[in-house]
Amino acid sequence: MQDVTIIGGSFAGIAAAMQLARARRRVTVLDTGLNRNRYASHAHNVIGQDGTPPGEFLARAREQVRAYPSVTWVDARAETVSGEPDAFTVKTADGETIESRRLILSYGITDIFPDVPGFSESWGKTVIHCPFCHGYEVSEKPWGLLYSSPMSLHGPVLYANWTEDISLILDGHAIIDEERHKLEKRGVKIFDGKLASIEHDRGTISGVTLADGTKVPLGALYAHPQNRPSANLHEQLGLDTKPTPTGIMLAMGDMGATPRPGIYAAGDLTMGMHSITFSANSGSLAAMGALNSMMV
Repeated sequence: MQDVTIIGGSFAGIAAAMQLARARRRVTVLDTGLNRNRYASHAHNVIGQDGTPPGEFLARAREQVRAYPSVTWVDARAETVSGEPDAFTVKTADGETIESRRLILSYGITDIFPDVPGFSESWGKTVIHCPFCHGYEVSEKPWGLLYSSPMSLHGPVLYANWTEDISLILDGHAIIDEERHKLEKRGVKIFDGKLASIEHDRGTISGVTLADGTKVPLGALYAHPQNRPSANLHEQLGLDTKPTPTGIMLAMGDMGATPRPGIYAAGDLTMGMHSITFSANSGSLAAMGALNSMMV
């Protein structure tokens, strides 16, 4: 019987495993190796790791946490989960069964790319979602923002920290005249047409083409595609979710606790804003929540 099974071994899961290992708790980490930011060439805005490729960052972190004798690392996908506090059971796609007192769900989310030529090839390189993570490297270049929800209207104000050349691509959506006038007053160029393709050279974009043939030169395109949880284990456990602008997240309490006793969660699955730093912090909190619950 393990103390905690952690499902998902990216930044949140590793942070949780490290915290629990240092408390000498028996931990099993299940991981598919499909970290969400695997498309990015470098990770930024992370203290001590700025510019490190995500794969190298994770490999080093996994090596460090696996050095703790109380940690068992399993490269497998969790297929089913059931049970209650002190008696949870996880079965993997390889047929292995793991029993533990507590669960931490940190399997993250998967981005759903639109069917636009060049989008997936450029994702994480110059088609990006976070200016703090990737904006510095493309600062002062012409930026585009692909409209996805009313929250997109706040983007140009933020992006002005990095560039004065901003284009909003409405992708067939309509915005009210008041918002249009506000953006145009700031110098934002607005294109109503739908995005048809992205011109790029191995992920470095040079511009986009709209369905009406309009070409917009760009050095970066900000996009916020829809996403979904990377597994359905929360559904098997009957956990509640709530909507985000791009998908859903788990309904959470304090210290990474879900409403169901003994089950904790961390990472992109639990928040609307996503970054390595946020994920690692939530993993540490979930580990502390799980640890505290086993001390009563």
